[in-house]
Amino acid sequence: MIDRDRFPVDPWRLVETRWSPEDTGLTETVFSVGNGYVGLRGNHPEGRHAAEHGTFINGFHETWPIRHAEQAYGFAEVGQTIVNVPDPKVIRVYVDDEPLSLDIADVREYERAVDFRRGVYTRRILWVTPSGKEVLLETERLTSFEERHLVAQRMTVTVLNADAPVTISSQVVNRQDGEDVYGAIKPSPTAVGSGFDPRKAEKIPDRVLLPQEYWRDGERSALSYRVANSGMSLAVVTDHRVETGNGFEARGAIEPDVAKHVYRVHAKAGVPTTITKFVAYHTSRGVPPRELIDRGRRTLDRALDVGYDTIVERQRAFMDGFWERSDVRIPGHDDIQQATRWCLFQLAQAAARADGWGVPAKGLTGSGYGGHYFWDTEVYVLPFLMYTTPLWARNALRMRTMMLPAARRRAAQLNEAGALFPWRTINGEEASAYYAAGTAQYHINADVSYALAKYVRATGDQDFLQREGADVLVETARLWATLGFWRTADGEETFHIHGVTGPDEYTTVVNDNLYTNVMARYNLRAAARVVREMAANAPDAYRALVDRVKMDPGEPEAWERAADAIVIPFEESFGIHPQDSLFLQREVWDLEHTPASQRPLLLHFHPLVIYRFQVLKQADVVLALFLQGNHFSPEQKLADFEYYDPLTTGDSTLSAVVQSILAAEVGYQDLAREYFEHALYVDLADLHNNTSDGVHVASAGGVWTALVCGFGGMRDHFGELSFDPRLPVDWPELSFPLLWHGAQLGVTVRRDIRRVEHQHGDEVEFRVRGTLYSVSAGEAVDVALNGQGPVRHGRPTLRKFEGLRREDGTALEPVVPAGNQDPVPVITTAIPVIVDPSHERIS
Repeated sequence: MIDRDRFPVDPWRLVETRWSPEDTGLTETVFSVGNGYVGLRGNHPEGRHAAEHGTFINGFHETWPIRHAEQAYGFAEVGQTIVNVPDPKVIRVYVDDEPLSLDIADVREYERAVDFRRGVYTRRILWVTPSGKEVLLETERLTSFEERHLVAQRMTVTVLNADAPVTISSQVVNRQDGEDVYGAIKPSPTAVGSGFDPRKAEKIPDRVLLPQEYWRDGERSALSYRVANSGMSLAVVTDHRVETGNGFEARGAIEPDVAKHVYRVHAKAGVPTTITKFVAYHTSRGVPPRELIDRGRRTLDRALDVGYDTIVERQRAFMDGFWERSDVRIPGHDDIQQATRWCLFQLAQAAARADGWGVPAKGLTGSGYGGHYFWDTEVYVLPFLMYTTPLWARNALRMRTMMLPAARRRAAQLNEAGALFPWRTINGEEASAYYAAGTAQYHINADVSYALAKYVRATGDQDFLQREGADVLVETARLWATLGFWRTADGEETFHIHGVTGPDEYTTVVNDNLYTNVMARYNLRAAARVVREMAANAPDAYRALVDRVKMDPGEPEAWERAADAIVIPFEESFGIHPQDSLFLQREVWDLEHTPASQRPLLLHFHPLVIYRFQVLKQADVVLALFLQGNHFSPEQKLADFEYYDPLTTGDSTLSAVVQSILAAEVGYQDLAREYFEHALYVDLADLHNNTSDGVHVASAGGVWTALVCGFGGMRDHFGELSFDPRLPVDWPELSFPLLWHGAQLGVTVRRDIRRVEHQHGDEVEFRVRGTLYSVSAGEAVDVALNGQGPVRHGRPTLRKFEGLRREDGTALEPVVPAGNQDPVPVITTAIPVIVDPSHERIS
């Protein structure tokens, strides 16, 4: 999937050995650096030939009015889009007044890399100028994990074989509003692509960043702005240090949208010149720009006091701690190891210093999805965080607790009690303009609650639960209690939830979506359990909760009653769980015979065409089987997987990891490996043709889950740690660290044994295939394994279900809708006649 001559295997680095203009968007994304607060795309310092010049700050956004073709009550009204903040990456080099430009330069040596252990981007180029001068350029770039607001860069320029005049121009450019010294910025047509794509960010035609105070003082300069509509404020302050044995002069210029520091160097052969550039970013929802400039000054003063080398050392120390807690090791497979570490590194870059903001779907590597937060964080990213660095998970969950007031307002707007979290947002307000695949995904409430309860279960953090988290559980349970309704038939009461969309966005606004109902049931029970436990064990915290949320003592009982009666669809004749109450009545889309040119479906078929069929954008029932696997039997999991897998397009990057986990569990081990590798290389091989918009952070998080929960077989149902491994046949070993209630464990899976080592903390109990074990600090437990679970070959097809008939007597017959470029017209010569199973004609 990857050109290994250009991108060689290196277990600790992503390396590129040849520049190409054909995939600049891809490489800008995969060579990005970030820390969760600020992110820099992997643009070259020359500042040219980019798909998207990008520097992004978490939560820093502009708002704009959503214009619906037809407005209706309760539609989202204000859109939100992440802002491309002033770009600090530009350091242009001229030798004999000839600029380095990669498209025309004679480059004899080239390497750029992201070093996962150091957390640093590097580039090394040997450039031969038209006059024959050999120029070595060495660049480093990092976003500090320790100093959240700091970006540091260093460039060393050495003319190897001659004396020469060298000019180095360090700049900060406001690209959001469209211009630098070369005029309007126009994205490269080879990288970003064109045409309709709902995954891309909205473009705002008006000026976004309104200049405020700006100045230059020696080697330091400042730019500051206020965002036109959102009112947020920003300051970027830079400083420089020059180290060289050459003579040089410095000059500069400052304008509202450009800050320049230019160094004219009288370079001697073999004598290097090093420019170190420190950049501080500060943003706020309402602090005046001048105060943000002062904060930036203090950030830079600290950086200059310790120096660049110390900053790099501290970055390495931070990453050493991260890998000690997080590294998943796959001996003997350096290619898989490299891609896995790249994915884990992306999670650190997206979440480490988010510090109360969320984790955007693309992290801070691109503008895709407008920089919004989705359910991706709770379901796909938080599991990795809570089992490796719980503080980061707690910070991400606090983003949701701080959004609770807005979620309460949204629920009231939709005539429900409690709170409804937005499907996509930055500031807490709903920003999804398409309600069918947005607001209707009420399951986000359960996803947030599930992640919160899972975090507490894994960490034992009762303080967070009692002070903030319980409020979320109560308010989300209240929404389910009013969103659902009761029906009585044959003396049995059942609880239903209608008019919702599950994770599968190719099937919208349905009744009794299985995933939604299963997760709502969990949400209702978790809320009731937590409230009762607080009343019994923490009465003061319980009374404070009752006061905060105005809770009636009878509510927990009502939630449990609804949970016990909630409908979980099951079709006896098929032996499967229908995705919703009418799913099996739809026609079956024949994916096997759908041309590749018509994928993904969302870019080639009107939603109404897709909605009429049994076809999935991503795992839906199968995701429920994983998250709530203790409520389904092995036989049910197998039947459901075999039915839904042939219907799942994988058009969403959220799907492959879940399909991998369930395939491993039910025995399709080769297929599990196939899905895992697809998820592993989603971005590195650009498998969905949109990596230029940013990293698929949820897929990266899912890679960890597929390794630990899929192949490693880890589960924590009912708060009990358990393992049932499924090691791929050609992997000699899989090992990973795991933090459980403060105890640091090391887990290793081999074909015949599973080892759990306890490094520090309290005694831990766990099960391996049902048998209970315990391990104390300093000890290790080895458990013999009899194989790696069931083995099924091939992949499921719908042939198993041929001949089965729906309730109306009709058989499953997969078909492919006529394509939108089909030249053959459809001619109707007669009124269709429907025949029911009793063969009576119905007009």
